[in-house]
Amino acid sequence: MNKIKFLGTAGGRFVVSKQLRSSGGIWISLDGANILLDPGPGSLVRCVSSKPKLNPRNLDGIIVSHRHLDHSNDVNIMIEAMTNGGWDKKGVLFAPRELLDDDPVVLKYVRDYLEKIEILKEKGKYKIGNISFETPIKHIHHKVEGYGFNILGKNNSISIITDTAYFDGLESYYKGDVHIINVVFYKDKKHFQHFDLEDAGKIISANKPKLTILTHFGMTMVKARPWELAENLSKKYGVKVIAARDGMEIDLDNY
Repeated sequence: MNKIKFLGTAGGRFVVSKQLRSSGGIWISLDGANILLDPGPGSLVRCVSSKPKLNPRNLDGIIVSHRHLDHSNDVNIMIEAMTNGGWDKKGVLFAPRELLDDDPVVLKYVRDYLEKIEILKEKGKYKIGNISFETPIKHIHHKVEGYGFNILGKNNSISIITDTAYFDGLESYYKGDVHIINVVFYKDKKHFQHFDLEDAGKIISANKPKLTILTHFGMTMVKARPWELAENLSKKYGVKVIAARDGMEIDLDNY
């Protein structure tokens, strides 16, 4: 089964630190490959408590979009869990160089547990199992080095637009049939480099994906009832838009 499982939908420091929503990242199973994207706080707990349970030993790779804790906090324990505490050398870590150099997020001792570490870069192309993905542009509008992703399977294409401030032309880099968009703010807060709901609307309007999933909600989005906001966007743009929930699973073969 090809699926997306939301281990958490929290974004921003307050929703994460209060655990008003979980922050475990996204598990993607596609064409036989299992990938964990952005293992934030509680990722391992959310995997083993998932129904049905998600076994980290089944992971083929971990992708981290950028170094902020809500995206990377559990990367070391997930590497340990994926590799059976280092006894089974396996898996690939894909991450910006910032996670490995000064003030490293990825601890040195767990790096040896992996088959390989691949450094994310602008216009990068990568392969894991039967799928490929690309990082079309560096998200420079977020204070740290970060990337979004176009994940390509045999019959599925998924664009994941991670944290950044909106910039002109951003939507042209993400053309997947399924869009996953991080929407931290309900309304614009210019001094913070994150999407608000209007920014998501610009991308939906331009690209008209078959399915758009909003996630990574900050406090203002949580209070604004994101499921209602998603329904309003569906009506406005005439395409399917939903708000992710903790534990929600999307069947990619039947969306």
